[in-house]
Amino acid sequence: MVKGFRGFLLRGNVVDLAVGIVIGAAFTAIVTGFVAAFLTPIIGLISGTKGEFGSAVFTVDGVKFPYGTFVQAVISFVLVAAFIYFCVVLPVNKLTERFTPKKEPAVTTKDCPECLSAVPLAATRCAFCTVQLAPPQGLPLQKPVHH
Repeated sequence: MVKGFRGFLLRGNVVDLAVGIVIGAAFTAIVTGFVAAFLTPIIGLISGTKGEFGSAVFTVDGVKFPYGTFVQAVISFVLVAAFIYFCVVLPVNKLTERFTPKKEPAVTTKDCPECLSAVPLAATRCAFCTVQLAPPQGLPLQKPVHH
C-alpha cells in the first residue's frame, strides 16, 4: 500500500503538476517582488537610469517602448526557473533514481571465440569468420536441413 502510494507520488506527471501549479504560482509572487525591489533598481543604477529600471522606456517617432518591464519579467522568469529546477526538479529526480529499481539490459549477442566479433546468441556459426560456435545454453544444436 505504501509502496504503491510512493510510486504514485514519484510518477512524473503528478510531480510536474504539483511543481507547475503550487510551487510556480506561490513562488512567482515572491520572485517578482524581489526583482522589483532589489534587482531592477541595481540594473537601473548600473545602466544610469534614474529611478526604477522597470519603468525605463525608449522612444521612436513619438512611440514609447517600455523595455524595462520586459527586462524585469525576464529576470523574474530566470529566477523562478532556477529555483524550481534546483529546489524541486533535482531533488525529485534524485528520489526517483534512488527508489526506481535498475533493470539490466537483455543480452542478445555473444563474442566469437576466434575473431571476437559480436554474433547473435542463437548463432551456430560466426558470420565474420565462419567458425562453428557452441550452441547457446538451453537451445539444442541445430542440424542442417538437406533439400
